[in-house]
Amino acid sequence: MKSVLKVFVLVVLFHGTKLMGQQKVEFGLLSASEQAFTTYAKDTTAHAVYLYEKGENYFEIRGGYVWLIKKYHAKKKILDKQGMDEANITIPYYRSDKSKEIVKDIRALTHNGVVKHSLRKENVFDADVSERWSVKKFTFPDVKEGSILEYSYEIQSPFFFNLTGWKFQEAIPKIYTEYNAKIPGNYRYNRALIGEIALDVNEATIKKDCFSIPRATESADCEVLKYVMKDVPAFKEDESYMLSPSNYRSALEFELSELLRFDGTKERYTKTWKDVDKEFKTDNDIGRQLKKVNFFERNIPVDLISGSGTPLERAKRIYQFVKDHYVWDGDYGIFLDNRVKQAFDEHKGNIAEINITLINLLNAAGIDTDMMVLSTRDNGLPKKSHPVMSDFNYLIAKTEIDGTTYLLDATDKQLPFGMLPYRCLNYYGRVMDLEEESYWYDIVPIEPNMKTVRIEMSLDPENSLVSGNFQEITTGYEALFKRDRLASLSEDEYLDKIEDSSNGDIFIKSYELDSLQSDDRKLVEHFSFEMEGLDQNKNLFFNTFLVRFFESNPFMSETRNYPVDFGYLRSYMYYAKIKVPEGYKVKEIPKPINLGLPENSGIMRFNCSESQGQVMVQFSLQLRSTQYTSAGYAYVKEFFENAVTTQNNSYLVLEKE
Repeated sequence: MKSVLKVFVLVVLFHGTKLMGQQKVEFGLLSASEQAFTTYAKDTTAHAVYLYEKGENYFEIRGGYVWLIKKYHAKKKILDKQGMDEANITIPYYRSDKSKEIVKDIRALTHNGVVKHSLRKENVFDADVSERWSVKKFTFPDVKEGSILEYSYEIQSPFFFNLTGWKFQEAIPKIYTEYNAKIPGNYRYNRALIGEIALDVNEATIKKDCFSIPRATESADCEVLKYVMKDVPAFKEDESYMLSPSNYRSALEFELSELLRFDGTKERYTKTWKDVDKEFKTDNDIGRQLKKVNFFERNIPVDLISGSGTPLERAKRIYQFVKDHYVWDGDYGIFLDNRVKQAFDEHKGNIAEINITLINLLNAAGIDTDMMVLSTRDNGLPKKSHPVMSDFNYLIAKTEIDGTTYLLDATDKQLPFGMLPYRCLNYYGRVMDLEEESYWYDIVPIEPNMKTVRIEMSLDPENSLVSGNFQEITTGYEALFKRDRLASLSEDEYLDKIEDSSNGDIFIKSYELDSLQSDDRKLVEHFSFEMEGLDQNKNLFFNTFLVRFFESNPFMSETRNYPVDFGYLRSYMYYAKIKVPEGYKVKEIPKPINLGLPENSGIMRFNCSESQGQVMVQFSLQLRSTQYTSAGYAYVKEFFENAVTTQNNSYLVLEKE
């Protein structure tokens, strides 16, 4: 499994690459090129652009205390009215029970040609956004198209762990973005550069005796860092089929690993997995909640745990019981104040409470089951280099029965045994074995995941009508998504959506869910239909695709700087049998198509043939990889463009004999 998170560890370069940087930039002054700037040729769709951005972090003694100082200075150009939202600024700052960061020296100017408008102090507001985070908020005055917005501020922080790093890439392009840091050698940080964009400047040098504490006998050398990127493209979060933006958005991250005090003592901040394992075994919210076997044995039907059947049958019975017993409250809850007993009594709980119940019941039934923590697709990939528990936001059960491993989540009413929700398909998680050491475990989506449509139809030129029936078979995740739609919609609403997604104005006359052929991983549906408005003049023109798999190409951007991630392997198949009406013959059938993606990672085949008064249509599209790199994006985009074109423009032409 190839990791989708591309992390470059930044090493200390005592003779780093020295590239020409910008001259010193003073607040309030615009260069001639900034004043003349009107459009950004490298992204003509941009509504605003950073002309300049610089951040600086360093440590300083103030008032007898050591502070982490963060300085920021930026200039943005508003290119059109759609870029006006960039005038709204938020500056986050952290607080604890005993202290907080101080935001000071906020300055903001709106440059409108030779006229400048300054931000007034009374127009800066505070707002709390969570238990630990607040923001300073303000809006630039007198902003219009063509304005240049310049602002700067300083944060004075007592929290050395909060060396927040730098976001090189954001929602709008950046012409120049620079980050500088001066870090005393006794503060040791893990650091990583995330994303696929290369640094234009990567310098690291050592400055001797740059930091000391009053009355201390020794001083520390400092590592002086300078990182620059130029012409950074905007990061588009609305792209289809992507994991969390935090996996790909170009950024520099720091994490405090160790503090060496001048008195020779050390304080380690980065934990090992052995440390984490020990904490989990004694943690009230997680570890102890996994030891509620006696409570559940007293409060569940006796035959649920000790009943007859194979271990797999008993496990499925327990799984169904937990799904039926609980309603998920919408919270994940892995680090919340979890109370499994209370949740069980109330028949409602978060992800952790529901799945911890499942783990307890399976263990009570003698089916060895562990807890597995993971990060959802929208939350980023957990770091494997060292434990960062805030990387995880989800909890499931892992069990092995008769040599087969099952990953279980009992929070979704439609979810079959041994299948995880789509949100959990994020490559790997950590199994927290309370008896042994924890370990990484890969998340492999179930197969097959298919959508197959089989149609038989007749053309009636006299009444300008098409009629027939079709069968739709879905398996795996395709079936799960369909069950979710069926559960959330009335039958009329569901059929309306089927009609709207068709290639033509069809009316569904009857519908049946085939319970005999369907099971928990397979759904079989039968439809009969009519469609008016058969296109006829001298000849009949008819699109061979009545049902579409793709309404449009999901990949519209010309380029993409991060992978396409589908989550699971998938296949689409379409078979149609079209009866040629009496008095007509086939004049033209669509040409065959045979396309593939590089390394045989995807295929698309389409073919039409005529035989004994019928036209046979066959279409198949298979994605044989869950992920495609940014380098291969152009192939994926073209592949789907061809699929959509095939669906929309594969016309059969019949003429009168």
